[in-house]
Amino acid sequence: MIPVCEPLIGDNVQPLVRECIETGWISSEGKFIREFEDKWAAYCGASHGVAVSNGTCALQIAMSALDLEPGSEVILPSFTIISCAIAIIEAGCVPVLVEVERDTWNMDIDQIEAKITPRTRAIMPVHLYGQPADMDPIMQIARRRGLTVIEDAAQAHGSEYHGRRCGSIAEIAAFSFYPGKNLGAYGEGGAITTTRADFGATCRTLRDWGQEKRYEHRLKGFNYRMDGIQGAILRVKLRHLEAWTEQRRQVAAWYAAAFDQESVRLPKARPGCRHVYHVYVVRTDDRDKLRDVLGRQGIQTGTHYPIPVHLQPAHADLGYHAGDFPVAEQAAHEVLSLPIFPEMTREQVQTVAAAVSEARV
Repeated sequence: MIPVCEPLIGDNVQPLVRECIETGWISSEGKFIREFEDKWAAYCGASHGVAVSNGTCALQIAMSALDLEPGSEVILPSFTIISCAIAIIEAGCVPVLVEVERDTWNMDIDQIEAKITPRTRAIMPVHLYGQPADMDPIMQIARRRGLTVIEDAAQAHGSEYHGRRCGSIAEIAAFSFYPGKNLGAYGEGGAITTTRADFGATCRTLRDWGQEKRYEHRLKGFNYRMDGIQGAILRVKLRHLEAWTEQRRQVAAWYAAAFDQESVRLPKARPGCRHVYHVYVVRTDDRDKLRDVLGRQGIQTGTHYPIPVHLQPAHADLGYHAGDFPVAEQAAHEVLSLPIFPEMTREQVQTVAAAVSEARV
C-alpha cells in the first residue's frame, strides 16, 4: 500500500519528552517552547515567534492582535480551508471572498481591488498546498490602501517567494504543525511569526488568557498555549525540515517526469518561488473515478478541498451562491491529492503515475 503521507520521526525525542515531564517544563513558559519559538522565527526570517496550540488558534490570535473594529472586512481566497473564515468571524470581522488563479489556486490578485470597500482592513492570502501566493502585488495593494496583510502559511513551511520565506513577507503570519504538515507535531500545534515587536508581545499575551503577569489580564485572551512536549518534539524535527523539503521537491520532480501529461493536469510552480509540496495535487475531469481506481490498488489519496468556503452551509449567511466563484468551484470538483512524503521512492512514484494513466480519466 502507498499512503497519502508517511509520519516522519527524526532524532530520538524520548529523552526530551522525559525531561519535560521530570522538570515540569510542560507549559508555554518552559525552555523548550522558548527555544523552538526562537529557532522557528529564525528559520522563517521573522523577528518574533509565538507558539500556540494549533493553526486555527494561530490565525485567530493573529486576527485579534490587529485589534480591528467589529464589522471590519478581511479579504481572503474562496478556495481554502474553512479555518481562515472562522478566524476572521471569531475576531468580529467579515470574510470577503475573492476568486483564485486557474493554475495555482492561490488568491487572484486581479480580483482584490474590486473587493476593497471603506470597511476593508486586511488581506489574508493563503499559501495553498505549499506554494506562495503572489505576495509582491498583494503587499503593494495593502500599502497603497493602508491595509494589513496576514499570511496563512499553514501549508508553507520553508516555502519561499523570490528569496523570502513565507512567514516573513507580511506583518504577521500563522502556521500549523498538525501531524500531517511538512513540520508536524506529535499532536496539535501552531505558531505565529511577525516582524513587529508589538504584534509579538500582543500575541504572547493573547495566547495566555490575555495576562502579562499571573492573574492580571490586560486583554480578552484565550487559552491557546502550546505544551512543552510538542515544543521539544518540533525543535528536534526542525533540524530535518530542509532535508525533508528537498526530498519532497524531488518526489514532485519524479511525478512530473513520470506522468502521461494527457491523464491529469499537474501542479504549476510559480517562477521565482520555492514550492514545498505540502500535498501533490493534480486535476482531473472525473476525480471520484480516479480516487476509486487508485483506492482499489491500495494507493491512498486525499481531497483538499471538495467544498469552497462560499458554498459551505455554515457560511450561507455570507450571501454567496453557486456560480459566484467558478474557478474555485471547478477546482473543488477536480483536485485530488496524490501520495507524497520524503521517504517516497521513485518506484512508488512510478507505480502511482502508471495507475493514474491506466485509470483513463
